[in-house]
Amino acid sequence: QVQLVESGGGLVQAGGSLRLSCVASGRTFSNYAMGWFRQAPGKEREFVARITRSTYTTYAISVKGRFTISRDNAENTMYLQMNSLKPEDTAVYYCAASSRAYDGSSYSLTRSTDYGTWGQGTQVTVSS
Repeated sequence: QVQLVESGGGLVQAGGSLRLSCVASGRTFSNYAMGWFRQAPGKEREFVARITRSTYTTYAISVKGRFTISRDNAENTMYLQMNSLKPEDTAVYYCAASSRAYDGSSYSLTRSTDYGTWGQGTQVTVSS
């Protein structure tokens, strides 16, 4: 099973940027689809972005155009570049790995139940 460790969270002013990293170890990183989810206090965990093994990406409507997901298989690392941050982006951000197959739709692999391995999370706080 792959292990995941996130980093890069912090405190930033509205309009600022952060880049989150998720480093994988233990299994072949390139065999997994990867996703970012977030959970704000008192709210359900929600999907943010996903990148398949073939680098097909999809985004939540709330972050589309502001966030970019990417992966570097040589470095066993996934990234989330977050620009134009808003206070409502404040949450704990989790990376996750899925061994399920991508079915070709934009909704594929966007549910938390699609993912079997999770990191510990990294806090992102956006001040107004």
